Amino acid sequence: MDCHHYDAFRCRSCTLLEVPRARQLSDKEQHARSLVDAPAWLRTVAGPEAGFRNKAKMAVGGTVDAPTLGILDRDLAGVDLRDCGLHSPGLTTALDRIAGWIRDAGLAPYDVASRTGELKHVLLTESPDGEMLLRLVMRSTALEARVRSRLPALLDAVPGLRVVTINVQPEHKAVLEGEREIVLTEHAVLPMRLATGVTLRLGPRSFFQTNTFVAEALYEQARAWVDALPDVRTVWDLYCGVGGFALHLAGPGREVLGVEVSADAVAAATGTAAELGVGASFVAADATAYALEQVDVPDLVVVNPPRRGIGPDLAGWLEQSGVRHVVYSSCNAESLARDLALMPSLRPVEARVLDMFPHTTHYEVMVLLAR
Repeated sequence: MDCHHYDAFRCRSCTLLEVPRARQLSDKEQHARSLVDAPAWLRTVAGPEAGFRNKAKMAVGGTVDAPTLGILDRDLAGVDLRDCGLHSPGLTTALDRIAGWIRDAGLAPYDVASRTGELKHVLLTESPDGEMLLRLVMRSTALEARVRSRLPALLDAVPGLRVVTINVQPEHKAVLEGEREIVLTEHAVLPMRLATGVTLRLGPRSFFQTNTFVAEALYEQARAWVDALPDVRTVWDLYCGVGGFALHLAGPGREVLGVEVSADAVAAATGTAAELGVGASFVAADATAYALEQVDVPDLVVVNPPRRGIGPDLAGWLEQSGVRHVVYSSCNAESLARDLALMPSLRPVEARVLDMFPHTTHYEVMVLLAR
């Protein structure tokens, strides 16, 4: 992928951009194999090398008359990256129009150095159907009335917008978003219709993988592994988010329970399960605390933790629980390796690398474990 921002040293986030894609993929698989002792490795899922991101997280800089959407440089000046090659074409078009709307609406970008201005970030997510969710992260609600009055112009400029919110982040620190979310549109949920046959529901705070193609491959792989196992009638999906794995594993004769700390995500997953008419239920709880409190043990557990991994408490519970199978989806092979060392009776059966983040050292790796 060619990138004029990278060549001009404006943005060097894609640290492997000069490394051929085939080498990127082989290096990632070699790294994963060095950490995870699986007897069988499926072919790495690559996906497109450009235009794959379904989400843009843009810092707002510049001035009212000339806002930038991108990053801040070392001097805290805005660097405009609206045409980033990683973004889907839909995101690129929408960001350009949103920047024009910000200018016309007179929304002052937040200046980190002087601590003045209001608009901090633009967070934009696109579904496979071209619908979008836009979050305007602002320092306060001072400009809420102005945003509301100019919302029709924004919806006209970006026809795909389904959900628009103001997120209030008043603190002067490197925190992307605040606790308060003000929904400005009739709809508060973005449907994500996946090629797998499941449509997830994303609220403003919902987590979804930034690479839709690879996310679909993740869910398909988990479903293929579980469907091939005999007598898997009960499944727990820990760290379930909006229910991606749980909803793909639910089916006739199988009870699936998702556990997620976010109540909003649980509500979204519950709504999707009702729409699909599948046997999946969800609870809002800490994954580790929930597991440690239970008496009954499922046939299979799915874990999809943040980069830190599941940690010794949950790994220890899995080791002692008697659970026959675990599907572990990890975005950090090093924390995965640490967790696997704490579960010696659960051995890798098969593994797969999925290139969720091309042109960086990051990737997703999935492992099927059996006792």
